[in-house]
Amino acid sequence: MISQDLLEILRCPNCVREKEGLLTLYKDSWLICQDCGRKYPIVDDIPVMLIDEGDKWVSVETENLPVPPPAK
Repeated sequence: MISQDLLEILRCPNCVREKEGLLTLYKDSWLICQDCGRKYPIVDDIPVMLIDEGDKWVSVETENLPVPPPAK
């Protein structure tokens, strides 16, 4: 589980330079960028904050995200 303190400092690596890149926690399994919609999986309690990983899930509707996310 992601702590609230960590959630407050994490930002979308794609958006952080130009926008706020704030992330929303979804079902304790995903971090979703409020600006670009990229979705970053949380695998074994570790957020996978790679832009390429977020790109894989950007077109998937939030309600269709697999919970738990697939492990690599």
